[in-house]
Amino acid sequence: MRRYGARTAVALPAATISFFFSSAPAFADLKLCNRMSYVVEAAIGIDDKAATATRGWFRIDPAACRIVAQGTLTADRILLNARALGVYGSSPVPQSGNDTLCIAPDNFVIAAARQCRHGQTPAPFTQIHPTQTDDGNLVAYLAEDSEYDDEQARLAGIQRLLVIAGYDAAPIDGVDGPKTQAALAAFLKNRGLTADIVQSPKFFATMIEAVQSPSSTGLTWCNDTPHKIMAAVGTDDGKTVTSRGWYRIDPGKCLHPDVTGQPKQVFSFAEAVDGENRALRIKDRPLNWGGATQLCTRESKFEISDQSECGNRGLTVTGFAAVDMSGGGKTLRFAMP
Repeated sequence: MRRYGARTAVALPAATISFFFSSAPAFADLKLCNRMSYVVEAAIGIDDKAATATRGWFRIDPAACRIVAQGTLTADRILLNARALGVYGSSPVPQSGNDTLCIAPDNFVIAAARQCRHGQTPAPFTQIHPTQTDDGNLVAYLAEDSEYDDEQARLAGIQRLLVIAGYDAAPIDGVDGPKTQAALAAFLKNRGLTADIVQSPKFFATMIEAVQSPSSTGLTWCNDTPHKIMAAVGTDDGKTVTSRGWYRIDPGKCLHPDVTGQPKQVFSFAEAVDGENRALRIKDRPLNWGGATQLCTRESKFEISDQSECGNRGLTVTGFAAVDMSGGGKTLRFAMP
């Protein structure tokens, strides 16, 4: 049985994440600021003597900040886990941390966070040392190797969602230019939006809603089941067949996998999972949607360009379905049998 435990707490590019910090003691409101090109959800851990509690999720847009703990903090240590939203698919990679604490899929407060119970999963947390600001509060910044400032992080976040939604705003670099402006203008026009909404605090929510809606171009997955679905896409450009996953599709949502260029053939595989991220079975049969084209996958996030001898390389052979993209766009709807 396939299990997706390695994908439950992904989303900060751990190899590229950095925290700006000082050795100031934690004794006031704690604020997290996002200088990444992803909308993230953060969870904090408070380690105080013999007790460790966790709380999440705090959603933070690029270039935005959010208070995650109020009042006097007497904790011995402050810990952090963060993940990007499922719309980003396989782009972010799992983060690492020296502490393993319990989290839950939705908003949660866990008082005894070192002993996971039903519906909770262990996840890596990293200790942070926030900076004390002039007003006596504490702040920690989530950042990428690109070292975006706030303006660049916001623009890179917009570029990234435009690309996922099917608009040509690459490269994702936080640098404005005619290409980004043309993609943004096309997005606003197609969605019936005015230019002033770009500066609205709700603009990222608007973009994510667009990404999670069916599109007339590219491939769209829509989850019509009551279960979470993990999906993978394959592309054949005539030279190389590449498989990529996993993309999380929440119930009632749609998602566009990041298929770049104009591949000659597109393939799809999707599988429903339970609350503990195990492959779901209905009447002793797996609830999945695939086909006869065998491509390589693995349990953790992946991008694989060599489809030969999957098993000999420690990979899994998975049957993908060919997708007819002749009309320029295709929406695959996953429903209960």
